[in-house]
Amino acid sequence: MTVPDGFWVGKEEHNGPPSMARPDAPESRWAWEAIVAVERPYNAVVSPDGTRVLYTLSQETSDIWVVPLSGGHPTRVTTNRPPMPYWEDGAAAWSPDGARIAYTSNGWVWVVPVAGGRPRRLIQARTPVWLDEDRLVVGVTRDEEDRIAVVRVDDPWPQPLTPAGQSCSSWTVAPDGSVLYLRHPKQDRKTTEIWRVRPGEEPTRLTGTPGMRDGWPRLSPDGDRLAFVSERSGWEEIHLLDLGDDAERRLTDDHADFSWLSWHSDGARILAVRTRRGRSDLVLIDAVDGAVTTLSPGGGWSRPSWAGEVVVAVHEDHVTPPRLVTIASGDRALTQLTAPPPAEIQASPRAPLRDVVFPSFDGLEIHGLLYRPPDRTGLAPAVVYPHGGPTSAYTDSWDPHAQYFVDKGYVWLAINYRGSTGYGRVFERANHGVWGVDDTRDCLAAYDYLVSTGWVDPDRVAIFGASYGSYMALCALAFDPEHRYACGVAKYGDSDIAISWATGDRVGREDLERMMGTPAENPREYRAGSPLWSVAEIERPLLVAHGEQDRRVGPEESQQLVDELRRLGKRFEYVTYPTEAHGLLRAGPELDFYRRLERFLDWHLM
Repeated sequence: MTVPDGFWVGKEEHNGPPSMARPDAPESRWAWEAIVAVERPYNAVVSPDGTRVLYTLSQETSDIWVVPLSGGHPTRVTTNRPPMPYWEDGAAAWSPDGARIAYTSNGWVWVVPVAGGRPRRLIQARTPVWLDEDRLVVGVTRDEEDRIAVVRVDDPWPQPLTPAGQSCSSWTVAPDGSVLYLRHPKQDRKTTEIWRVRPGEEPTRLTGTPGMRDGWPRLSPDGDRLAFVSERSGWEEIHLLDLGDDAERRLTDDHADFSWLSWHSDGARILAVRTRRGRSDLVLIDAVDGAVTTLSPGGGWSRPSWAGEVVVAVHEDHVTPPRLVTIASGDRALTQLTAPPPAEIQASPRAPLRDVVFPSFDGLEIHGLLYRPPDRTGLAPAVVYPHGGPTSAYTDSWDPHAQYFVDKGYVWLAINYRGSTGYGRVFERANHGVWGVDDTRDCLAAYDYLVSTGWVDPDRVAIFGASYGSYMALCALAFDPEHRYACGVAKYGDSDIAISWATGDRVGREDLERMMGTPAENPREYRAGSPLWSVAEIERPLLVAHGEQDRRVGPEESQQLVDELRRLGKRFEYVTYPTEAHGLLRAGPELDFYRRLERFLDWHLM
């Protein structure tokens, strides 16, 4: 069935002439229809017997599939999961006998036979992990506290594992049957501790330092050592805790952030992802001396795990769409388990990615990843792209949207402003208390850098972002007396962070408190970082887009911005998508937005 143009659109407004298609603008050899057709596998989990891999596939749904590790046709196990943002979607879990899968959908935990059958809905909860063949460990939320509970598959009445007053996350069942989890003290949002509990016993704390974050707890196969990641050294290095005598030592000293730890069954090696400065490597760590060996370099890696001597993971980079792969730890040969992308994507040209560094207003070094059209002559238009988060980073990963515009002749600079991960704890915390102020000046420094190269037109540079990146784009227009950017694009971002704190979901609110405190504690900082109060200073056209189902950053953030833009006679274009939340996950809205984005950028920059 062909869906008519505008089917996915809710509100559609503008003040001043809307942007028009430019017949004189260069065409891209990429196609939006092919880009949105690329499927993303994620959350790969190896079966208990090491013969199969389950994974989630992002299409128009986020359903769960199983594929033989030896290769072959994958089987779709679920058909009822709505589209989910891959960066927040929890992984499904194998039962110990490999016959069933537990997963979440629409806020409920379900169990389904892998061989086929109707899924059974158990309980309103999340992130199921099998404790044994009959019981699951799940997360439940009561009175804004996340607690861990045990439920029987045949009688899913929750029995609490953790007491009230502890907010918990990231639980795993260790080889000895205990449950490891992270605890987040309410009085210190910057602290994350590792705790351990067994059914019928009181929880015990294993690690924790005030003001520091510990994570990724994994118990060795013999149950004697706990491997985990801590930022105490200034980087998220791997530590080992001997549970016999409570002796702890830092295992790695690599000036990098480690994640996704996975012990080999021999207890001598730990598989992990090492990330720094926008790039990740799949690595092996010697559990005795901490020596780090690169198993497969570059790009982005997620959820690696062992299947005997084979590693299973999802990999991507700036020229390779996400793919489920196996890597032999011996010869390091890589085999792809999922289908390749559409032929049109395989044939589309790839621009190279290069690193750039430039100073910000205070001399702090800002790192970016730059795409430059290889054949362009003369001064080029450009887009500065700040990532979302803000505690995240733009990395060497699949970004076909950037490739589309670069092939049209745009320069594309994705920056990791202060607050980004992969540059150490000091850099990551450099935006605390100064949201929208110092990091905005990093975005302005990105413009200055591009202009200084001599191959970017100073009158044709835009800033575009989503979520926190959208907020950065808006701040860059509102807080810049020099009005550097020719236009801006704000995609489901904040405009008044005090209102975001009051109306957003709990995850977003607590993350804001971790970095900015509360509005009552720091009213000046909240006001200084809210561009809604400075709309009068915006002199450039703005494209604003928001999903009407967004609970992280409510759609009222864009509506109040548009109301103020209209009241002051500012030029804007505004669109909402009734089906979408914090992210445009369906093909229809994504196609509509990126076509609008292309018209908007071409009209104002080409």
